[in-house]
Amino acid sequence: MTHPARLFWGIGLALCCLGAAAAAVQELRPASDTEVIEVLPERVSLAPATPQAAATAARRWITLARETADPRYLGRAQAVLALWWGKPDAPAELAVLQATVEQSRHEFDAARATLKRALQADPAQVQGWLTLATLERVAARYAESETACRNVARHGAALHATACLLESRSLQGQSDAARSGFTALIGQAADPANRAWLLSLLAESEERAGRDDAADAAYRSSLAAAPDGYTALAHADLLLRLGRPAAAVDVLKAQPASDAVLLRRAQALRLMGKTVQSQALATELQARFAALAARGEALDAHARERSLLALWLQGQPREAWQAAQANLALQKEPLDWWLALQTSEQSGDAAAHRTVVQSFQRTGLQDARLARWQARGDK
Repeated sequence: MTHPARLFWGIGLALCCLGAAAAAVQELRPASDTEVIEVLPERVSLAPATPQAAATAARRWITLARETADPRYLGRAQAVLALWWGKPDAPAELAVLQATVEQSRHEFDAARATLKRALQADPAQVQGWLTLATLERVAARYAESETACRNVARHGAALHATACLLESRSLQGQSDAARSGFTALIGQAADPANRAWLLSLLAESEERAGRDDAADAAYRSSLAAAPDGYTALAHADLLLRLGRPAAAVDVLKAQPASDAVLLRRAQALRLMGKTVQSQALATELQARFAALAARGEALDAHARERSLLALWLQGQPREAWQAAQANLALQKEPLDWWLALQTSEQSGDAAAHRTVVQSFQRTGLQDARLARWQARGDK
């Protein structure tokens, strides 16, 4: 998974993390009047009077959304930006924040359009260039991502520009250079949040290179430096792939019950032989998606999670492949390619699988987890 850009405050959100967390309402039965059900964040005004106040409040909500992997906070960020949302004359800083919310909701075309307007108005918006670089990486447009990274450097954010370029180049197989570069940047990072971010980028790069022990260590160091919902999910994915489901459950124990978290908990429980508990979570996820559909909401933004549900927990490879196709049309990170390649192969549609393999190989993405499809070019 390509890590979202971060600058001074946590900007981008894990595209996999923000599911229909509040889609299904569950009855809660506290054991006593003193039992704490949920600790709410401090209140932030939903009606800021100035652009500066709106920017401060929106950043707070976006940061909470990222740290907790809870999409509800994105709606609050949009609320504080309401006076300027979608306005062609909105301050560039607020337009960049709007694009961040759009990106986090998988509204990638809208986010790109918003960013281009903002950057045309104010090319010095470093955060905007970082967000654009993230969008280009998600679309597997690595050359365009590097162009955006160079604009970060042009406007003075050297550390973040270097990290941006290293991430894009790591995705294209330059893993040794990425390891050296990220290690040097980590040594320069005094701020715990920046250090945690750089360690997570290093972890992802090491995992793509097939260095799983190094990746595990870097994920652990990142989470020790600063808690982060995105990094916890990425670490859990590594642990599940390595056959360590109990450790994956432990990594996710403090995370809110987003769709992405529930999926991984359910898969871990299944691998641990706890079938009843796993199926209960699968049923809850299915109910969430049904609730979204009943409200008339588009399900494509949740296609990754729906594909994983069908593949991991329901034993339905054809349904998983259908959702994976919708997801791949939206985003093309390593996990999305793995889903499309795996499900198209298991679906039995050989022609479709060959097409996916060919499309994947044209991207230039290099990832040890996908190596068998890289090696079998005409399959």
